[in-house]
Amino acid sequence: MKAKYLNPFTDFGFKKIFGEEASKPQLIDFLNSLLPERDQIVELTFKNNEQLGFTPYDRKAIYDIYCENQNGEKFIVELQKAKQNYFRERTIYYSTFPIREQAEKGIWNYNLKAVYCIGVLDFTFDDYESEPEKSEVVHTINLKNQHGKVFYDKLTYIYLEMPNFKKEEHELATRLDKWLYFIKNLEDFQNIPELFKDEVFTHAFQIAELAKMDREDWERYEYSLKVFRDNKATYDYAVETAHEEGLLKGMQEGLKEGLKEGLKEGMEKGIQEGMEKGIQEGLKEGQRNIARQAKMMGLDIASIQKLTGLSEEEIMNL
Repeated sequence: MKAKYLNPFTDFGFKKIFGEEASKPQLIDFLNSLLPERDQIVELTFKNNEQLGFTPYDRKAIYDIYCENQNGEKFIVELQKAKQNYFRERTIYYSTFPIREQAEKGIWNYNLKAVYCIGVLDFTFDDYESEPEKSEVVHTINLKNQHGKVFYDKLTYIYLEMPNFKKEEHELATRLDKWLYFIKNLEDFQNIPELFKDEVFTHAFQIAELAKMDREDWERYEYSLKVFRDNKATYDYAVETAHEEGLLKGMQEGLKEGLKEGLKEGMEKGIQEGMEKGIQEGLKEGQRNIARQAKMMGLDIASIQKLTGLSEEEIMNL
């Protein structure tokens, strides 16, 4: 079925829904669904998303969305479609720019405004140790001391692992649930579900409707969608290849280990059986020696059988 709404996991789609002046109500509502009641946003101002270093030689940072609320607190919102080496380090590096830009010339008391880095991830981190962490959607990180107490509460990283969000429409309980459901399923909707009939979501669907785009936006979206699909195909192929290589390596190691264990077990079994056989053969030879001596002493066959347990034939053949 042909898509009616854009894909929010494309760069163009994400910025269209959350990163334009017309979509500011959606961004405020989305961010408020992540923040505690005391930190709710009333107004936002978009800032330049390209951050330059202090010198021409410094590395710059380009954000998907960079904005500031009515209290001067900074918000970086990033969409990440596929795993990237050192992604966490990148977000930490990005957070240094809105911290440093607050520095004032002359006498200054270093009273910083809060900085929030929010990542919407179309993948999951794979280094969590506990099972609950592996399945969680929202991961909130603060700077804490060795006792788990927050040392500095003005720097917050929030990662949303979208593959872990598996709720169906009837299970949605919070405003954040609705936004995650909207982001994850937007491209598949053909009509606006009843739960999205409030003003903010209705406007979001209007912005995301492909039929209402002008030619320039349509071309930009098509290019962004192509990049998204190419990246996804490359990532899926890499995952599948790694999985197959992992299976092959596992089978080879398993076979090698199995042969090793089998050989060890076979040797142990052979030694055991050899010892048992040797003992039995030794006992048998001892019985034969006793029978020979008994024959030489003139004992009858029946008495020798009773004495040694050998058969009549075995005694006669000695």
